[in-house]
Amino acid sequence: MMADIVLAWLGFALIGLSAIPQIVFLIRKGGKSDPISHFMLLGASLLLFAAIIVRSIQIGFPAVTNTYEALVFFSAALCLVAFILRTASKNPSALRFSIFGGTIIAFALIMISSSPLVPKAIQPPIPALKSLWLVLHVTLAFVGESFFAVGFVAAINYMLSKDEEKRKEIDRIMYTTIIIGYPIFTAGALIFGAIWAEAAWGSYWSWDPKETWALVTWLVYTAFLHSRLVMKLKGRISAIFSIVGFIFTIFTFAGVNYLLAGLHSYGR
Repeated sequence: MMADIVLAWLGFALIGLSAIPQIVFLIRKGGKSDPISHFMLLGASLLLFAAIIVRSIQIGFPAVTNTYEALVFFSAALCLVAFILRTASKNPSALRFSIFGGTIIAFALIMISSSPLVPKAIQPPIPALKSLWLVLHVTLAFVGESFFAVGFVAAINYMLSKDEEKRKEIDRIMYTTIIIGYPIFTAGALIFGAIWAEAAWGSYWSWDPKETWALVTWLVYTAFLHSRLVMKLKGRISAIFSIVGFIFTIFTFAGVNYLLAGLHSYGR
């Protein structure tokens, strides 16, 4: 088995193991956060990034140009974001549900990457994909989406919670993750994406399906921020925007490639 696959599997296993203490502390009373799972997520992130580095060395270019590599990178970024949020938080117990949900999403991404439907062969990218702008486009978009993933789980937690005091803290988590992820996603998905499109196709914007759905996703998160910062709306409306935005994020990443033909199809 290739070294990158082994590293990815080890990262996959560590993500799964990190869920065990999280579940234990979620169901026990006292509201405390477990002291170890975020370090396990950090370890999983490092293993997954190591898998990307190994593939990058083998193809002579950053390995973020096909679906398998994108899934591994997305999962690694999400684990790292979860670790950073957990360690930076002054109230880590409030993040328990959001971090657990992020762990499940990261686990699911690696599961999908391991399926027979996702080719894992190491192949050098075609010339159109050999661009620094593409690397910035992909990596920053996924980092931004990793914050959106945690915000999505927080939104679900908000909708399920009946405790108003708890809801206020959950709402703060949702807002914080999205306001951090928004400029990163904007830079990666739209700005660097447009620059790469011009270099690869000769046009900054061509209404390719993935471009269009990335814009739709960005507009949903823009509406989220507008509703909070301008209209001063919080709570349920923010949760709805967060949930819809992440659904569009996943559709833009996975659904467009297989349901809508476009210029991005060669990145599968």
